[in-house]
Amino acid sequence: MKMDVLREFFTAQDIIDFFNEQNMPFEFYQHAPAYSIDDLEALAIPHKEDIVKNLFLRDDKKRNYYLVTLPGHKKIDLKMLSEKIPSRRLSFASEELLYEKLLLKKGNVTPLGVLNNKEKNVIVVFDKNLQGKTIGVHPMDNSKTVFLRFEALIELIKNNGNPIILCDI
Repeated sequence: MKMDVLREFFTAQDIIDFFNEQNMPFEFYQHAPAYSIDDLEALAIPHKEDIVKNLFLRDDKKRNYYLVTLPGHKKIDLKMLSEKIPSRRLSFASEELLYEKLLLKKGNVTPLGVLNNKEKNVIVVFDKNLQGKTIGVHPMDNSKTVFLRFEALIELIKNNGNPIILCDI
């Protein structure tokens, strides 16, 4: 999978086109906008149990940024996570930082957003329980969901150059 370092992924169609160019297997679904896992529960989307939750976090000095992806049903303890990855105290990053780092807006957080992180300074943290599974993520748009193999997503992010941490969240 070759990444074009000048390419930006603003839309779901940009992501779909890239997946097709790379012959990457995926399933695509369009639906009403979903701003949370709870919103998704009300929609008629297959494989809802495989859709992940995504959080954009920063440390207390605003020196390190993390895009955290975990199974949708899991709760997260930020103090515990900061000890595991390890990091200074974690909190949610602002909408301004979300757009500055990933070109994403609130409600559209996705691990695919790191493809827009030109500085490669957002660390992607995945729950290790996602390994070997097919997961559902928004392709830059919360009214669409793509399902792809977790390992394909990992390869895509590695090829983009962002650091990845796998841990038990």
